[in-house]
Amino acid sequence: MIDLENKVVEILKSIYDPEIPVDIYELGLIYEVKINAEGHVDIDMTLTSPNCPVAESLPKEVEDKVAAAQEFNSAKVNIVFEPPWDKDMMSEEAKLELGFL
Repeated sequence: MIDLENKVVEILKSIYDPEIPVDIYELGLIYEVKINAEGHVDIDMTLTSPNCPVAESLPKEVEDKVAAAQEFNSAKVNIVFEPPWDKDMMSEEAKLELGFL
């Protein structure tokens, strides 16, 4: 199961917030990834703000890219706003990239 989780993370790291030059995983937008025995992936994800301009397209891109991987049958993104996202959720790498360190 760890290999499958790593595969999801690898895919998530290929998806970038169009307004910020950092991938959504390093930004801290991914709260949880669950993979069931049938190969369905559930992803709890947030956005940098509820009014995010990509609120419609970004979750769909995540679902499409994860579901397209041969290891998985389907993917569903659940958008959550609890806890609210803030810059402290970013990885050290993302903070460095954006000049927060």
